[in-house]
Amino acid sequence: MSLAPWMDPANLAPGDAKSLEGDWAGFELHDIRDTRSPGFDMAFGALWSEFGSVGEMEQADVLARRMAWAAEFRDGAALHYGLSLVVKDGGLVAVRDHTVIVLEGQAGAVVHLSHNLVAPAWRRSGIAGWMRALAVAAAKSFLKELGRGDGEPITLAGEMEHHDPAKPKTWVRLIAYEKSGFKMVDPGAVHYLQPDFRDPAEIDRSGGAHPVPLCLVTRRVGQESEEFLTGAEVRFLVQSLYKMYGTEFRACDMKVVWDSLENYPPADARIGLLPPTQP
Repeated sequence: MSLAPWMDPANLAPGDAKSLEGDWAGFELHDIRDTRSPGFDMAFGALWSEFGSVGEMEQADVLARRMAWAAEFRDGAALHYGLSLVVKDGGLVAVRDHTVIVLEGQAGAVVHLSHNLVAPAWRRSGIAGWMRALAVAAAKSFLKELGRGDGEPITLAGEMEHHDPAKPKTWVRLIAYEKSGFKMVDPGAVHYLQPDFRDPAEIDRSGGAHPVPLCLVTRRVGQESEEFLTGAEVRFLVQSLYKMYGTEFRACDMKVVWDSLENYPPADARIGLLPPTQP
């Protein structure tokens, strides 16, 4: 086993042990801080090619604003956006982006997993596990930057479409999450809504925001074997995501998703954590 300097086994998910195999020497990590950073065009171009054409990727100017976020609390939350590119011999291996969210007065961090792309030649190599581990490293680093103590809880969260046989890519992603050790918040108990991503003018023409029902897949770092969340923990998770989205979207368009929390289970409820591929 030969690891690159940026690869920390402590950040791997239980199901990503394969990532420890092989020779990872020469794999370079680029932490992209602004749109002028070396590698931005390669990273953004790859993500846009995969996700932009289907409306699942923000424009470069939006990412530029996110990369300019300061390590401070605003409106009750501190946010850190990360865009990470891995290359070998000058060629793209993988790229991902994520946002670390820390709520004021609350312990721990939630990391929103936005996009992850592995070049075809490197799929099933184990690099995907290291890309997921980068989100854990980012949370630890940001908590330290905010002056938080070691050992605060970290939860990774991804939004996934409900399984649709007509969308095989969704099924492939669900399988990948499950193998890694992620679990799905019981969609029968929690009806999560993603805010409306459309242009504000289009939202107004259609009579208001129409959020998208999605499922939440999570990894609670160090607590992967637990089989339920409390209602309070789910609310904290979702409130963190909505705080992040609220920095970009109008308050009137966010109102419908914030209002949806009124129908969530009570704080002491036990909400199941299920295999992501469970029907």
